[in-house]
Amino acid sequence: MGSPESFESHAAPDRRTEQGRLALIQTLNARLPLKRNIGQGLLRNPTGDILLCQLAYKREWDLPGGVVDPRESPATCVEREIMEELGIEVHCGELLAVDWLPPYRGWDDAVLFLFDLGSVGSDIVDSMTLLEREIRAVHWVAPDDVADHVAPYSAALVAEVVRKGGGTAYLENSAPRGRN
Repeated sequence: MGSPESFESHAAPDRRTEQGRLALIQTLNARLPLKRNIGQGLLRNPTGDILLCQLAYKREWDLPGGVVDPRESPATCVEREIMEELGIEVHCGELLAVDWLPPYRGWDDAVLFLFDLGSVGSDIVDSMTLLEREIRAVHWVAPDDVADHVAPYSAALVAEVVRKGGGTAYLENSAPRGRN
């Protein structure tokens, strides 16, 4: 990234004043890259199966959640998306993983935040109201079978979180840094 001076025009704001500092911040905000953030949740039933959503807009299934809106926290995104798309209220627990994802199938890179949503009875799916334009169905899937249904990066993410068994994992391309 260039220095703040490299972003200044001929009439640079006076950074000695609060107004000048705010003008510089606005310039930097307008020119610095944006990163897409994704919030997802890991919801399990008492036997350890993981809830996956069969999506209406892509072939692979996925964990519940979605793209974080501007000025929204990743945890709030997960709770909002699940309420909108599945019609149930959840509360994010522990942050299980932060995963930098490289460009994939036309998408730019992103950062995925995976939260623990706890364990619920399998019958919770009976109370769900699916947003049909987004979700076709939901399925409980054993951890060992997740890879049969999801994109490779999601399969690796879930496998790493299950393998780690606790704490927060920092991942790059769904693997511990240096293992990609």
